[in-house]
Amino acid sequence: MNATETHPAPEEPEAPPSRLRHGIETAMALCLGVMAIAVFINVVLRYGFGSGIAASEELSRLLFVWLVFIGATAAYPAGEHMAFTSLVGMARGRPRLFAALGFFIRSLVLLACGLLAWGAWLQVVVGMGSHSVVLGYPTALLPLPALLCAVAIGVMVLIEMVRGQPLSLGHGAEVE
Repeated sequence: MNATETHPAPEEPEAPPSRLRHGIETAMALCLGVMAIAVFINVVLRYGFGSGIAASEELSRLLFVWLVFIGATAAYPAGEHMAFTSLVGMARGRPRLFAALGFFIRSLVLLACGLLAWGAWLQVVVGMGSHSVVLGYPTALLPLPALLCAVAIGVMVLIEMVRGQPLSLGHGAEVE
């Protein structure tokens, strides 16, 4: 290599998965597995035998909602959410501006979490009095994962803000 070529930054070794991370990934795999089996069996029964399992659609919908929000919550600390880093990346050489932009971005994320939690809470309250048609579960279980996700991500953002943790721009995906 000549002097004008740059060496890639050494990657930090990945920490071993924690029990919590393993539990989250297991829950997501179970949701996905049960959904796939339920939908597959329902398709075979409908097209092969002209009947089906009525609960399959409700179960799949419920599990899909939980899967999405469990995944969104797990993706935040791993830095796997979409990030537009062009503007912030230019401020990397100016520590005060970089810190201010990081605080501003986290404030916006916290605001979004608050709005999501508030809306989800209102839906949970509405859902407490009604039940799903086929399975009979309280319909509050549909917006509940959005509430839990918003609270969890909000707490993680608050912890990052209190610690003064700088924004991480080194995620594994392409950087814009």
